[in-house]
Amino acid sequence: MGLFDRLRRAFSGEPEEEPKKEDEIVSTSEEESSEPEETATDETTTVTPEEDQSEVTEAKTDEAKATEPVDKETEVTEEVVETPEEVEVTKEIEVTSENEEVEEELLEQQSAELEETKVAPKEPETETTPSETVRYDKGLAKSRKGFGAKLNALLANFRRVDEDFFEELEETLIEADVGFETAMKISDELQDEVKLRNAKSRSDVSDAIIERLVDIYESEGVDEDNSLHFAKDPDEPTVFLFVGVNGVGKTTTIGKLAHRYQQAGKKVLLAAGDTFRAGAIEQLAEWGRRVGVDVVTKPEKSDPAAVVYDAVIKAKKENYDILLVDTAGRLQNKVNLMNELDKIKRVITRELPEAPQEVLLALDATTGQNALTQAKQFKEVTDVTGIVLTKLDGTARGGIVLAIRNELHLPVKLVGLGEKMDDLRDFSPEEFVYGLFKGLVTPKKD
Repeated sequence: MGLFDRLRRAFSGEPEEEPKKEDEIVSTSEEESSEPEETATDETTTVTPEEDQSEVTEAKTDEAKATEPVDKETEVTEEVVETPEEVEVTKEIEVTSENEEVEEELLEQQSAELEETKVAPKEPETETTPSETVRYDKGLAKSRKGFGAKLNALLANFRRVDEDFFEELEETLIEADVGFETAMKISDELQDEVKLRNAKSRSDVSDAIIERLVDIYESEGVDEDNSLHFAKDPDEPTVFLFVGVNGVGKTTTIGKLAHRYQQAGKKVLLAAGDTFRAGAIEQLAEWGRRVGVDVVTKPEKSDPAAVVYDAVIKAKKENYDILLVDTAGRLQNKVNLMNELDKIKRVITRELPEAPQEVLLALDATTGQNALTQAKQFKEVTDVTGIVLTKLDGTARGGIVLAIRNELHLPVKLVGLGEKMDDLRDFSPEEFVYGLFKGLVTPKKD
């Protein structure tokens, strides 16, 4: 039984939910992501084998005194007269300040959740914990509604399945962010299939379209590994390296993942390797303070590889279980970014030959096709092992998951299905399909 048949059978007995009408079609105009040009990087390749332990402690102490996240834009403006590099940092903050303000508000909400967790005794996760099906159902509600509206608008006007219909179908699927290649493939495969089925009703044609989407998604993911990998040697720390452009929720993802492993009884360490974006170090240090984990930091403009080296040495000496490494995301200068990431990986591998176990690319689901473009570019500059898709609950562009699998062949490993601490979930391909197409498939009749 294929995934589509299981999907249809799963909806048996449920009332069929009619997709919303044309007026509910969600605009899919792409959000342009502008990135500042890269600042000059440190050309020195030698990393001093020195663990700056006192600096880590000092950074944590300073962060503990702060009650509110640092106003990054103000700090950079005060220093803008000093050097050209700081002028460039100011531009970067102006571009990403809106996203970072949202992240800071989320930090405050999540901090309150953590305080409640500390005060209240921890209860077993039974009836109060939503199932994965419920989480995906709620997290993909906007995407399901948007996709259903687009499909309904297409089918509401069709009189016969001809070339014009398939041209409109291609445009509809592209607007739903399933990807250009996927849209072309589905259109080509459906032309003969719909005629063979003699599909005449809206539900027949809709089911044929969704079945092809699901079949392609399932076939492309046969050998896909969506699980996170950990160090095989229990005496060595697991290292996750995070990459991605600024403003996609990378630091928030690191903070939430640190909370997950800390709650599971793991000893977690963070490394603030994004030393070029103003406020990035403070932001990660604030997450460390709120979650209750250690953070290795150095001053701004320090060599990122030196920060990572100190973190790796500390993780080995003090028996940490998990090391999560933040990195810069200056994608507009691929050469420097590639050199920087290569240097960081060499530093890690020299001390831990099997690490990093994961190189995770954070993508903002709300940016649709722009996220797909970023994934293609990062795939060119580094060995990405998996995708973290953030803000999936806040977008009607959940079809981007189909495009990532079908066009990039990169596994999605983590998804953000809400703003709470535990809403960063391991990706479940089947739960995703159920959540995206629930109510859009005609229930199977026995």
